[in-house]
Amino acid sequence: MDSKKILILGASGFLGNAFYRELRSYFDTYGTYNAARRTFESNQQFLKYDQESDDIFQVLEKVRPQIIISAVRGNFASQIQSHQHLVEYVAEHNCKIIFLSSANVFDAYSKYPSYENDKTLSESIYGRLKIKIENMIMRLPIHKYAILRVPMVFGNTSPRIKEIKKLIWNNEPIEVFPNLIMNVTHDDKLSQQLHFLINRDKSGIFHLGSNDLVHHEDFIKEVVERIGEFNPIYKRVYTTNEDRYLAVLAKTNKLPKNLQTTYQDIIDHHLLK
Repeated sequence: MDSKKILILGASGFLGNAFYRELRSYFDTYGTYNAARRTFESNQQFLKYDQESDDIFQVLEKVRPQIIISAVRGNFASQIQSHQHLVEYVAEHNCKIIFLSSANVFDAYSKYPSYENDKTLSESIYGRLKIKIENMIMRLPIHKYAILRVPMVFGNTSPRIKEIKKLIWNNEPIEVFPNLIMNVTHDDKLSQQLHFLINRDKSGIFHLGSNDLVHHEDFIKEVVERIGEFNPIYKRVYTTNEDRYLAVLAKTNKLPKNLQTTYQDIIDHHLLK
């Protein structure tokens, strides 16, 4: 086991937990949880942390991590405050922050896919929150941070797949966006990519999605076919008349071939294991 100490904020969430499972055998890995689940309470590596009422400094002092992975969700004001504290901590200590951001930091630019050095601009509250936190982190020296921008994440236990299954069972319509062109990723793939970035001590901005694009409607329909023989109802939602992109593609910080993926690969090999 590497002596590197890693702290995952939001380790009880869908992605945070995938990261924990990937890294725990290789590093001294800790996580925070805010869900009342026995499994987390009994795990010595997990610390209870409520973003809205607890001070992140106490968790940091206890663990003293070399790498902090932020995959935390929740109240936006609390997220901003906790990340301000994280940035202060990283500035003063020998450690690094890896921040899970989103393709939504580009959701105001709908005419093209987005690359690492493109200017961020968002029309959504969620996208603006991510931009605000990214900007705080980017004031640190570059070797002290990695920003991972991810598109829609799918996976067997992902909220998106669970939701689709629930809609199918209840015979309710599944919303599809025929004009949305996107790329996608999967929790396993993302965890492997994160592991690589930690091993190689990579810094800067990374776009971690499939290296090809797909229409939302086509992707969801293919996913549903994989789930089983159903005749689901689709509700087609048009937000614009033209195609719009929500995709983050890698240009300057490409990962090795074996860590790259296509949307078809995600459907074929990862989605419903």
